[in-house]
Amino acid sequence: MDKSHSVQKVVDAVAEAFDRSKDRDSPDVPGAPGPVPPTGAEPTEPQEPLPPKADQSAPRAVSATGRTGAGDDVRAQDGGFLTTAQGRRVADGDHSLKAGPRGPVLLMDHHLREKITHFDHERIPERVVHARGAAAHGVFRGYGTALAVCRAAFLGEGVETPVFVRFSTVLGSRGSADTVRDTRGFATKFDTGEGVCDLVGNNIPVFFIQDAIKFPDVIHAGKPHPDREIPQAQSAHDTFWDFVSLHTEATHHTLWNMSDRGIPRSYRTMEGFGVHTFRLVNAEGASSLVKFHWKPKAGVHSLVWEEAQLINGTDPDFHRRDLADAIESGAFPQWELGIQVFPDTDDQTCYGIDLLDPTKLVPEELAPVQPIGLMTLTANPTNYFAETEQGAFHPGHLVPGIDVTDDPLLAGRLFSYLDTQITRLGGPNFAQIPVNRTHAPVNDMLRDGFHQDAVHPGVAPYKPNSLDGGCPFFAGASDGGYVEFPAPVVAAAKVREAPASFADHFSQPRLFWLSLTPTEQQHVVAAYTFELSKVYEQAIKERTLQVLANIDPRLCAEVAQGLGLPAPQRSGQLADVEPSPALSQLTGAAWPVEGRVVGIVVDPAGDLDRVREARDAVRAAGMTALLIGPTGAALADDVPVQRTFAATRSVEFDALVVLAAPAPGADDLGARDAKSAPPAAADSVDSRIALLVSEAYRHAKPLAGTGAALPVWVSAAIDYQAPGIVTTDDTSELVTALVRLLGAHRAWDRFPPAGAV
Repeated sequence: MDKSHSVQKVVDAVAEAFDRSKDRDSPDVPGAPGPVPPTGAEPTEPQEPLPPKADQSAPRAVSATGRTGAGDDVRAQDGGFLTTAQGRRVADGDHSLKAGPRGPVLLMDHHLREKITHFDHERIPERVVHARGAAAHGVFRGYGTALAVCRAAFLGEGVETPVFVRFSTVLGSRGSADTVRDTRGFATKFDTGEGVCDLVGNNIPVFFIQDAIKFPDVIHAGKPHPDREIPQAQSAHDTFWDFVSLHTEATHHTLWNMSDRGIPRSYRTMEGFGVHTFRLVNAEGASSLVKFHWKPKAGVHSLVWEEAQLINGTDPDFHRRDLADAIESGAFPQWELGIQVFPDTDDQTCYGIDLLDPTKLVPEELAPVQPIGLMTLTANPTNYFAETEQGAFHPGHLVPGIDVTDDPLLAGRLFSYLDTQITRLGGPNFAQIPVNRTHAPVNDMLRDGFHQDAVHPGVAPYKPNSLDGGCPFFAGASDGGYVEFPAPVVAAAKVREAPASFADHFSQPRLFWLSLTPTEQQHVVAAYTFELSKVYEQAIKERTLQVLANIDPRLCAEVAQGLGLPAPQRSGQLADVEPSPALSQLTGAAWPVEGRVVGIVVDPAGDLDRVREARDAVRAAGMTALLIGPTGAALADDVPVQRTFAATRSVEFDALVVLAAPAPGADDLGARDAKSAPPAAADSVDSRIALLVSEAYRHAKPLAGTGAALPVWVSAAIDYQAPGIVTTDDTSELVTALVRLLGAHRAWDRFPPAGAV
């Protein structure tokens, strides 16, 4: 079928469904906190609660047993008056009930006790891993191309399925920052007509361990040290590197983490992987083994390390803000779901690669990824706690046609996820929380327990029964019942061992290293050097260098040089591998720019018509334009300023357009703004703009400007003839060139790596 036509159909359908006609028009700049502008004074006339913003959605109104029919706002606050939890209107919420104005406070104040008690219990245990997350609602449309290998109905051609997706970091707490170097979670809940189907994966296709019994070890090693509870949300410390240097099956995942994949530009430009090998079964009962891939339509892009560090201080919510703002702006993130398909052979290998080993991947050149559907995220959650925090995923939530394999890491996850949800979400009925409710009818005979929302009729919650007429009945495969694939089990002794094929810990890390471009390799060297420089114990550094020597001598030598240590010799033969170009992010392809953020430097004394022209051209390209002025004052009624010189950094933007060379502002003073440089000549450029441009230049971001920008280029001490910099007075040509440069994400050729000249 015509894949591009199918993609466009989804885009058109989503755009048509996205209602921008609510109380407030969709802003040109996303981020407005409410659906209507506030008044200057506190409102005093009672009115109904405001509706959600146009970009927000909530879990579909489904009863605890899968019944539908109520409106989408059925769970929203109702009525214009403050009430207790039982609906009694409250006359005064500012004062406790006291014995006289000076007290004491009376125990009989039940509203005080209800309010404080509920507040005391607002927090639930955060996830042990993946605690910090962001989520969105959307739709998945199948291409029908998977039906040859999988009978799951939601993969049929044109079938639309609601989805809820949660992205996350692994190591940090809920209060940590977004752009730390870490693995990201990519969990998708498909609300299919056959029940919930969860694909719970990561942005890295391999994992640290081969067997789930080691999962507490790797997480304990990566978490903050238990004595000081530092460092938070990072792996640059002794316990992590102690573990991965001793447990060398972690080498492949560690190398991916040290690559640019560990610091993605956004969730929107991040790949997703199912990590494990799954089994698909078609309508005829034939079995195939597969690996799942999410391919972002915007391309796979990352931050540079200095940029990530600056963002963690400037905007620790960078990734969740980017996702929400993109959806609010109508730049809906999209991913194609694809599968690598392998024959279900007795040895379960492909080209000598053990498909049950979660520390290994199969290069796409050997097994191409076949697209089977498109996911588009179209709405932000209405309430973070109710949806993002309470969302519960489980790799065992499957539908007919999708089954598990004997991957020993997956086996442990099938137990662990369910066990975790029962504790974290207050009991066994977490599936009844609105965001987790299936859209298929439920008759499970499960009863009672904490937070039971269903009111079950009948007297016979057991099978077999006659008192309830025998209901519910079992469903065979022809009735849509889930029947596990009858995979043969080889006669064997009970052992605590791993297959011999699991013992190769270095050939695939070497494959990944050799598949990277010289620029990406330099980023890996820098990451290892930084991380190991934070390790206290010399023995751990030396042990890790030995691991690197077994991957590649140059990688080891360059990291050793940065640490001031001798490079050890490898302890065995280097693997003979063929590089896989598909593993590199820097493919040379041109990617869409929708949803990118462009900063435009302006001056009140500049040409306002040119400002309008540039701003409108950036927006017309599907990007967000933010004007950066010396103060927050609008340049004109129709030209508001969104950022000031004092309150912005280059890390907020994917590219900069410079339309003026503003003189130093009144607040360009070191005593007021530490970003300011020492006083310069009266006709110089504001030092904070020079810093803004200099940072963007160092981070290889595209820069564009008119002739008026020349003093800025000079003040920033950059080579304005370097790659990725455009200077022209033709505004249309300027924005066109910027779009072309952003299609490659960064101007990487601005800083050619050593040996690549």
